[in-house]
Amino acid sequence: MNRRFTQVDVFTATPLLGNPLAVVHDALGLSDAQMQAFARWTNLSETSFLLPPTDPAADYRVRIFTPGGELPFAGHPTLGSCHAWLDAGGVPRAAGEVVQQCGVGLVRVRVRALPEGTRCEFAAPALQVGEVEEDLLIAVLKALDVPRAKVRAAQWLDNGPKWLGLLLDDAATVLAIEPDLPVLKSLAKVGVVGPHAAGA
Repeated sequence: MNRRFTQVDVFTATPLLGNPLAVVHDALGLSDAQMQAFARWTNLSETSFLLPPTDPAADYRVRIFTPGGELPFAGHPTLGSCHAWLDAGGVPRAAGEVVQQCGVGLVRVRVRALPEGTRCEFAAPALQVGEVEEDLLIAVLKALDVPRAKVRAAQWLDNGPKWLGLLLDDAATVLAIEPDLPVLKSLAKVGVVGPHAAGA
């Protein structure tokens, strides 16, 4: 069966300067393995698959895949999927708002007509934070080759994708990191930040 897909350029008004996204318009009947294989084939950071909603409040349902797995939510696939759905003739139930169903639930996307085209905007799901297990933190720090004393804060951060966020003592510590990527990949997705000195 042939299925329509489009590639959209998100976060830009200038072609080829945004975040690319592949959108498969009629994904009904595709298995998880087929979606994953197609996402690997596109080799983009994300590929989205549009489906009929299972929640009566939603206009459509989207599943988002990276080349390595499925995400419950992501920003540019939310906007790009909405744009592609509208461009393909999708009509929202309420004027000016599209309700997208995804892994984190319902996401409301405001749609505004502007002289330069349609603009889609949304509020991200609420950030959820959680404590990091000390054993995992020690293993991650070992993979980063960062002493425990350099960590100011560590938390799980989740607004769709789940990351272990580390706040280190300063930017120099962050810039000096040479991670053991195979080990780190087996532990968690990690984001690391550190402040620069005042005025830097």
